Amino acid sequence: MKPLADNPTQVLLALDRELDHEVSLVLYGRAALCLGFPDTPAGFGTTQDVDGIIRLSQLAALMEDDGFWEAQERANRILEPQGLYITHLFCEDQVFLRPEWESYIVPIVRPQTRWLRLFRPHAVDLILTKMMRGNDPQDMEDVEFIVANSRVTHTEMEAAFQQVRMPDVQELKDAFQKALPIVRQILLDSHGAGSL
Repeated sequence: MKPLADNPTQVLLALDRELDHEVSLVLYGRAALCLGFPDTPAGFGTTQDVDGIIRLSQLAALMEDDGFWEAQERANRILEPQGLYITHLFCEDQVFLRPEWESYIVPIVRPQTRWLRLFRPHAVDLILTKMMRGNDPQDMEDVEFIVANSRVTHTEMEAAFQQVRMPDVQELKDAFQKALPIVRQILLDSHGAGSL
């Protein structure tokens, strides 16, 4: 049973209390795993920050939404004594994702919030985001969790590897290549050669 006050829940409820209008956020990172899947390991709830993806379709409106950014600042001040914060909000073109990723986002139903409408990327896209730091052991552990707790197939992931949209930064391209064989092996181990 997940504790009621995992860190991502505390962060998002603090932000929700500071808002006075509806805001849609797509979470990724460990907060998305903690809140977007059932029965997650307790360790996912200890992440100290919440990261989000700003959809290009909402970019202009969100950039001009002073109320949101002020609410974020206030929430971070309130959370600071606990070492918690809502931090990186990346535009979708700064994150490894499929071009059509937004069509597949999944609603997150907890915590219950008044103003925040929460989503996470589809499991395929979450796996892509986890490849941004190459073969980082924690990220690869997260990929194992996603693969084990979703219906992602080898075929889907191979298509995603071909389509992935990533920033034109050599370091990130190198990271993707480092992660690729490990993610493929995780898929192979999880599904078995016969299902590929």
